[in-house]
Amino acid sequence: MLALFLIFLREGIEASMIVAILLAYLDSSGHRKYFKDIFLGVGAALVLAFGLGAAAYFFIGNYDGSRFQTIFETATYVLAVLLLTYMTFWMAKHARSLSSELRKKADDALGSSERFGLAGLAFQAVGREGLETVVFSLAIVFAMKDRSGEILGAGLGLAVSMVIAAAIYKFGKRINTKVLFGAVGWLLLLFASGLLSDAIENLQQLGWFPFFRETLWNTSGYLLESSAFGDVIHSFFGYAQQPTLGQVLGQVIFLVVTFGVIVRRSQRRTSLITTKLTNDGKDLETVNHI
Repeated sequence: MLALFLIFLREGIEASMIVAILLAYLDSSGHRKYFKDIFLGVGAALVLAFGLGAAAYFFIGNYDGSRFQTIFETATYVLAVLLLTYMTFWMAKHARSLSSELRKKADDALGSSERFGLAGLAFQAVGREGLETVVFSLAIVFAMKDRSGEILGAGLGLAVSMVIAAAIYKFGKRINTKVLFGAVGWLLLLFASGLLSDAIENLQQLGWFPFFRETLWNTSGYLLESSAFGDVIHSFFGYAQQPTLGQVLGQVIFLVVTFGVIVRRSQRRTSLITTKLTNDGKDLETVNHI
């Protein structure tokens, strides 16, 4: 439940934030009549995402316990890891400029002769987040042993994201979305490492990665993956009661590399800001001296 809550919270915030920014801009520029176009695009995107997700879930259910299901799950894990990693770094880079970019696209759509330009913009933005959510949700569902709380977790995450989106629409720049996405991004990278561990386990079972298959420890006597708490930390952190060397190495390397990149980017950004402030100060001193 916790993993799905976080996924729907993160994706729901991004999608609804985009919609909120577009609506706020149309409202402030006197174009409220185009609200219906935004809602049309959002509705179409949600129908597409939900339809594809439901179709994929019920289709793979027909192959329960088969080799095909294992292959499909593995592909979903790998795709989810790639998307989670990419979107975390992308949002860290573009969160500050997202609002201005959306306003420019809205102006382009309003200035064009295309009737559904704004609907297409909303469809593209929300549809992308919706399809990502489908991939992540399928990956989580496949990784979970107990699926009883999946709908509750998804519903709570979506509800909280709607509240945040309403606040963004009302208060605009007062909410620091960059900090919000940064905090959630760290947690999602940790979650991605767990999915990578599941992918490696499946690859080893399929015989496609016959390396580092030695079992490092066995904690089944203390915490079973099938237990309530074990299922939670397995779906969120990739906990395995009998992990192989490959699973542990995969998680450790992934976390060291991704967290290292985040820290390095943060240090570089701080260094650039410090350098700019220093140079601005020197320029000001030169002007005063003259």
